[in-house]
Amino acid sequence: MNTTICITDRNPDFTRTVERMSGQNIMRCYQCGNCSAGCPADFVYDLSVNQVMRAVQLGQKDVVLNARSLWYCLSCSTCSQRCPNEIDVAAVMETLRHMAREEHRVTVPTVEKFFRSFLANVRAFGRSYEIGTMVLYMLRSLRLYTDVDLAPGALAKGKLSLIPRKIPGGAGEVSRIFSRFAKKQEQTKKGETA
Repeated sequence: MNTTICITDRNPDFTRTVERMSGQNIMRCYQCGNCSAGCPADFVYDLSVNQVMRAVQLGQKDVVLNARSLWYCLSCSTCSQRCPNEIDVAAVMETLRHMAREEHRVTVPTVEKFFRSFLANVRAFGRSYEIGTMVLYMLRSLRLYTDVDLAPGALAKGKLSLIPRKIPGGAGEVSRIFSRFAKKQEQTKKGETA
């Protein structure tokens, strides 16, 4: 799908914010297209990876934060590995997802619901608990019968556990990490509004 970028709607503060938050120099991107050529999810993107990078360079905040591509990104880092200028493009994409979440611009809600379900289970159990993630996701998305037919086979092969596996001290430590992150995020927000 082709997307037109209007260069009259520039927001240089957006570009600087993305660079600061991601720790990457976005202006080093010269649009070689290696990131897009290697991206395994590019076929479902509305903006290819290099188009996202170009839109960030141009300060196209609305175009970027409303892109569905941010949510389909697999975070595989193929784009970062292929970049001749050593830009961590995956870090830029993660930063953009975070910014979109902050501004309530989640354009693919099912992906966000899965993400939240996964994190809730990691926080509760200290590690991934697949059945718990599936149940939470199905409840949050109201897709109550999604892939239920796969569960018996996976259980029979020992691929899924009915009971979450425990790690000694794992859940408590992971929960403390989540709490520290939330506290740091709150402090950052207060600092930006001051």
